[in-house]
Amino acid sequence: MEIDEQIYQLSTLVAGDFSLQEVLDKLAEAAVKIIGAKACSIRLLDEEQNDLRMRSTYGLSEEYRSKGPVTKDDVVIKAAFAGQAIVINDMRIDDRIQYKQATEKEGLVSQLTVAMQFRSKSIGVLRLYSPQPNDFTPSDIVVARAVASQCAVAITNAKLYAEAIEAQRFTEQMRLAGLIQRRMIPEKPPKIEGLDIAATYIPCFDVGGDFYDFLPINKDRLVITIADVIGKGVPAAIMMSWFRGAVQASTEGFREVLRDVGPMAGDLNSGMRNVVRTRNAIENFNKLASMECREGEFITLYYATIDAAEKTMTYCNCGHEPAVLIRDGQVQDLSAGGLVLGVDPHAKYDVETVELRDGDCLLFYTDGLIDAMDFNNDLWGRERMLEAASRFVDCPADHVVRNVLAFRRRFAGLARQVDDTSIIAVKVGDPRRSEGCGACMSTETVHIVGERSEAE
Repeated sequence: MEIDEQIYQLSTLVAGDFSLQEVLDKLAEAAVKIIGAKACSIRLLDEEQNDLRMRSTYGLSEEYRSKGPVTKDDVVIKAAFAGQAIVINDMRIDDRIQYKQATEKEGLVSQLTVAMQFRSKSIGVLRLYSPQPNDFTPSDIVVARAVASQCAVAITNAKLYAEAIEAQRFTEQMRLAGLIQRRMIPEKPPKIEGLDIAATYIPCFDVGGDFYDFLPINKDRLVITIADVIGKGVPAAIMMSWFRGAVQASTEGFREVLRDVGPMAGDLNSGMRNVVRTRNAIENFNKLASMECREGEFITLYYATIDAAEKTMTYCNCGHEPAVLIRDGQVQDLSAGGLVLGVDPHAKYDVETVELRDGDCLLFYTDGLIDAMDFNNDLWGRERMLEAASRFVDCPADHVVRNVLAFRRRFAGLARQVDDTSIIAVKVGDPRRSEGCGACMSTETVHIVGERSEAE
């Protein structure tokens, strides 16, 4: 068989439907049969251990395979990695041979060593052995180099294929994690008489650090939380899940207190007592976050209790985007609070109570809403958000949410966003449905109220 045909046959082994080990074993066998050698070994470089591990052999005993380590500092290996084909005509008398006794016992005399290289990087060596001295010719070197080249390609392809399979598995795991995380976001807001509530969550990736929640205290009172864990991806999602559980546990504990005290429950959640309870809750959240967060990690939180009967909102802003109160065409930031959570366990927080009126519109959001960019890297910004919200302030809450997002979409177009988006709108009293509300019906609909969107 001609050399060209031999090389072609070797190439078909690499392209066949075989595992990496099968390919290496077949290449070792083919090299021996084509060249007429006695045996062959294939060693792969282990960078961490600084040695070459035996990966495949043909015609060698297990005793010889296990004779001892071969490092990349070996003089023959160094020369092979430098691009040379090393021929040792008689291993019995050559000082470069490390294991002469094992070689003689195996009946090996001459040796040919060539490096396996991929993109000029050595990844291992191919060695051929003969029982005769001076047995390797220049044509043998050509075939050995061809086999070594095919080994390098097979090894690299197998690694890339393994990485692709692992990436596919990771992608599927991330998709499932995203589905689980989005189940943590309320499917729809609770119904509280005197309040109209709508919300949307748009993750930037499969998982993220945004969350919001609605935690009813009783039929008239509702805790709204919206938070953003610094960072993206899995770490932020894990931190978000933990923190959401802490907030829910705190609220459930307060509900149990209300159930236990019976008819006096209302007094515990109104006036100054509500302020004190909110401050205590925030300080506890901060202490918990300070224990869990590492350097560079923190959580922003907006925590608000709305009393629909008394028409008040008691809130604390922990380094989050301030909620906005839109009333009679005027915009008021509700920003009382303090430091982000998780930085200083002894931080103190201000709590404020504001009076609400019929017709008021409250907006809660994360920074991903206003940090959207167009293709020129211009920010949509807070002013544009407020302009869009004010335009539809008389509409029902779901119209406010979807039209704010529609105006943002018109600004950003198809530019990819890099942060999660959460937005909550709360209307106090019955919607007025003015001319502005009528106009919004023709505006592009982007999201449906309560929908946990996976992509914007």
